[in-house]
Order: sequence, then structure tokens, then C-alpha cells
Amino acid sequence: MSFDLPELDQKKTKEAVEAALEKYRLFKYLTFEEREASITASPDERFHGPTNQTSDQTAQVAIYNADQQEYRRQYCERIERAVKRLPPLERFLIERRYMAEDADYKTDMQVYCFEFQPPMSESRYSKIRWRAFYKLALNLNIAVTK
Repeated sequence: MSFDLPELDQKKTKEAVEAALEKYRLFKYLTFEEREASITASPDERFHGPTNQTSDQTAQVAIYNADQQEYRRQYCERIERAVKRLPPLERFLIERRYMAEDADYKTDMQVYCFEFQPPMSESRYSKIRWRAFYKLALNLNIAVTK
């Protein structure tokens, strides 16, 4: 029985995975600003006919606040589960380079020279990173095929 893995566009897939991990960092480390209902009336005149719709601004704000927080939590859990399924070396690389709170300030060179013990070459680091990205892209369903 033969199973062919899809051939992915390396550049676009890398961009998609990095974007997903950046979104993870934003959701994980930045606080969520809850919306508040406006209690003052608008000074603008509104000339329109009846729409036969009632609006409840307080309910809409409450629903948004609850749904957005739950969406953020589920997104972070999904990324964390996908990373935990990776082999140890790939997981370590993704966690240190892309999931850490200070990941925006780390470079690949800092990771492969100083985080890994013993340090590794750039080419080996690139191969491990691509394998991790490949698996994450397929797992998160963000792979870009050729």
C-alpha cells in the first residue's frame, strides 16, 4: 500500500504557519479588551424607515465578549495540541523560536546557536524547522499545495 504525502509550496506554507503562530502569540500574551455598551444617545439624526428589527446593544456586546474569549482560548489550545504532537526536537524548536513570549525578538541564529545543546548547524536547523512546519501545516489544515 502506497501513501503519497502532498507536495507543499515551501514559501507560502512557511508564511501560513508563521502567521498562525504569530496569531497564537497575540492571543496568548495580549489581554483581551472587552467591549462596553454605549450609554449615551447619538446626536445625529437618523432618517430611515422601520426595519422591524429590534437591537439590543448590551446583549450584542456581551455575546461578542464571551464568544471572542472562547475563540481565543480554543485557538491557543488547538495550536498547543498540534505542537505537542511533534517529535521532541521539532517541538523544542517551535516552542523556543515561535511560541515564547519574546519570540518576536529571537532570531533563528540565536535559537540554533544558543538554545540547542549542543548547538547545531544552520542547514540542520532549517531541515528540522521545515519538517515541523510541514507537520503543523497539515495538522492545522493551512498547508499550501503546489
